[in-house]
Amino acid sequence: MKSRNLAGKLAIAVATLAASVGLAFASAGTAGVGADEALQKLIDGNKRFVEAKMNSTSMCDATARGKLAKSQHPFAIILSCSDSRVPPELIFDQALGEIFVIRVAGNVADPVVLGSIEYAAEHLGSHLIMVLGHERCGAVTATVNAKGKPEGNLGAIVKAIEPAAKEAKKIAKGKPAEEVVECAVDVNAKLVAASLTRRSKLLAEELKSGKIKVVAAKYDLDDGTVSLLK
Repeated sequence: MKSRNLAGKLAIAVATLAASVGLAFASAGTAGVGADEALQKLIDGNKRFVEAKMNSTSMCDATARGKLAKSQHPFAIILSCSDSRVPPELIFDQALGEIFVIRVAGNVADPVVLGSIEYAAEHLGSHLIMVLGHERCGAVTATVNAKGKPEGNLGAIVKAIEPAAKEAKKIAKGKPAEEVVECAVDVNAKLVAASLTRRSKLLAEELKSGKIKVVAAKYDLDDGTVSLLK
């Protein structure tokens, strides 16, 4: 009888430990999550955000912070615009440690941004890279409407987005200005996504070996949805 009780207690202890370990991995990012699974996690999180059923805040308490203090394993890398209305952690309903986010006006990629993405892909084990544009992007709008070359550091942003603006003006020729801007937003996100592996030997090798996946997406300011761009 005693041996049975001991076995029962041991089984309960093992189950409790397994559950606590599982929670730790969930709140500290998910190491080893494949690109397709990572993308689905983002899609599911965005659905919760749109439906106002977010649950990530419950995993951002002191316990979660303590588990993340010494390591991180974000399952996805997101390059997004700095726009205050588009915080990836919120729109994808992800907790601390879940996603590695780089934010810059116009979601463009300079060498520093590329290095940040390489770091997360190589050293943190993130297998999905998403370039996230958004509706009515101010940086893209400014580039589409630019008259001449802006001076100073803002000019660097415009220069990076110019190829997308020029392409959009060809694609949406004769369309209202708003449609040209939205076309440019889409083209910009896709061009940046395509450029990552072209400009980074490390990312190119990881893509070729199937270790990473790169996608472009767009956030809708009005309804909160994120759509993948083909």
